[in-house]
Amino acid sequence: MVKSGLILGIVALLLTAGIVLISPLCSPCLVIFLGLGAGYLAGVFDKPLTNGATAKSGAIAGVIGGVGSLLGQIIGGAINGAIVGPEGAADILRQFDMGGSAMDPTTYWGVLVGTACCIGILNIALMAGLGALGGILWWQITGKKNAATPQMPSY
Repeated sequence: MVKSGLILGIVALLLTAGIVLISPLCSPCLVIFLGLGAGYLAGVFDKPLTNGATAKSGAIAGVIGGVGSLLGQIIGGAINGAIVGPEGAADILRQFDMGGSAMDPTTYWGVLVGTACCIGILNIALMAGLGALGGILWWQITGKKNAATPQMPSY
């Protein structure tokens, strides 16, 4: 579970940091697939013997991967904030007739960091739940067959 969590955590960090440059709200869509992948890979690597152990292993792998997504959310948000800046955000608001008066830099960065942290925590929760589901999917597809045929111990 740790190996699959770290693999998907690195992938989640890179993909989330990249997608946050487009929009911070797009990352929860990405972690749906990453969470399922973390759970499935946890089953492939660990080969748990019961359905419950597979779900637990997948959930832990999802949490580890979710931490990578949180870090990617923060890194991508910081890069996005540095590129756009408070003046750029005000220009965007003016284009949509939503006011667009001068924005205080402290407020801008506070909202940016707060949004990144909230969405990052949502990503961790999504990846944990979907990691458990991915583990259960592995169990249904492959794990039952492996548990039904006893393995000979190797000495």
